Amino acid sequence: MGSRYLQPLRIAVQWAFLLFCCYLGVRFYQFALYFRSGGTVSFTPRPPGVEAFLPIAGLMGVKDWLVSGAINPIHPAAVVIFLAVVTVSLLLKRSFCSWICPVGTLSEALWKGGFTLFKRNLRPPGLLDPLLRGGKYLLLLFFLYTILWAMPPQALSAFLQSDYHKIADVRMLDFFLHLSGTALAVIIFLLLVSIPVRNAFCRFLCPYGALLGLISTLSPVKVTREKKTCVSCGVCTQVCPSYLPVMQKERVLSPECLGCWRCISHCRAEGALGMKLTGRKVAVDGLLFALLVVGIFWGGTQLGKLTGHWHSAVTLQEYSRLLRQ
Repeated sequence: MGSRYLQPLRIAVQWAFLLFCCYLGVRFYQFALYFRSGGTVSFTPRPPGVEAFLPIAGLMGVKDWLVSGAINPIHPAAVVIFLAVVTVSLLLKRSFCSWICPVGTLSEALWKGGFTLFKRNLRPPGLLDPLLRGGKYLLLLFFLYTILWAMPPQALSAFLQSDYHKIADVRMLDFFLHLSGTALAVIIFLLLVSIPVRNAFCRFLCPYGALLGLISTLSPVKVTREKKTCVSCGVCTQVCPSYLPVMQKERVLSPECLGCWRCISHCRAEGALGMKLTGRKVAVDGLLFALLVVGIFWGGTQLGKLTGHWHSAVTLQEYSRLLRQ
């Protein structure tokens, strides 16, 4: 498959995951509704995949696993999915953000719509752009310090066993079902900003993306430019959603690179750009890259199921008690 056909494939993968996330959300809503209705509606089994939306619980679970030697059974899927996402980023750049993440999918759709509407996208001028991008790293530092350093193992273990943590998934659902005025205003603001500005939330505020970006700098594959073949047209730089100066680099090392292949797909000089392994001699085929992104992420979840670290140990009786309080 030529790299120019990779963008329709990537977009198809993005929207397939987004639709699947919507399906999980509906199923989980039906699960919670069963208990809150006193059993007057049909029972729907809890989909463990909703724990993908609990990355903080996943990070806590990883620390607890390292300390105790066992994965906490309250939200084991959160740990499994967190580690699967980290693995994808370690091996294949920040491709999770541009191939799988539903927030990334919506953000990309918005700024592309903005480009169609206004014939351009806006970028914060001068030093303001890197200063704003630093926001997500400050948020990441806060979470890493609070969880990995400041929280003692005993306190972490107690929190993971608490009633609050047991229904963290339901609390997440309730947050979106019953948005406060402030939360709604913030979400609307982020949506509006994402129309003229490329990936506004992902670039400036997402601590998850910041973590994956730092991890992705260790990835063995990176966008690589061949000087002899490059015609210096600048298209690669223009289409980069992260505004990276691809045309000026021999190898893109930035943690902001999303592994989206837009620069490679739009390159006008055959062979000038490629996703290459360390050493710059071996290029990764686009279709193989796509299969690896999806395969590693999906394979990680399947490994969690096979090893018994997928379904929550919170019983239906506990959910009934906690949701009817």
